[in-house]
Amino acid sequence: MSLFSFVKDIGHRLFTKDSDAAEKIAKEINDNNPGIDNLKVEFRDSTVFLSGDAKSAEAVQKAVLLAGNAGGVSQVNVDGLKLPGGVSANTVETEGGVQYYIIQSGDNLSKIAKHFYGDPNKYPIIFEANREVIKDANKIFPGQKIRIPAA
Repeated sequence: MSLFSFVKDIGHRLFTKDSDAAEKIAKEINDNNPGIDNLKVEFRDSTVFLSGDAKSAEAVQKAVLLAGNAGGVSQVNVDGLKLPGGVSANTVETEGGVQYYIIQSGDNLSKIAKHFYGDPNKYPIIFEANREVIKDANKIFPGQKIRIPAA
């Protein structure tokens, strides 16, 4: 079982009732089109279950962040996602040298870039890798989980 953990009470409020969560999360993922066909979303006990056909490991990673950064979500399960060739998506967490980072109070993308790459001017790498969950490079929030691609 492949679960990605998130801070449940932090994130964008996509839904107000648990009964609406799956529909709203599916819309958020589909609207940002990370590359998952036949997407199905279930929501139970603050866990999102994703299934469908992912075009790449990056598509899975982005869908996980879109779902997990929603307020009220504590975990995302990707066991139902399949990559080309029928490969299970539960192997993609760090594929391509990707790391994950939970934004702390006082962080900005330059500070994060300096920490991971040694150069604050490389913040656009982080911004571009997280376009789906960071709409404005100046608007990140503590508790938000983002992808840090390999340098």
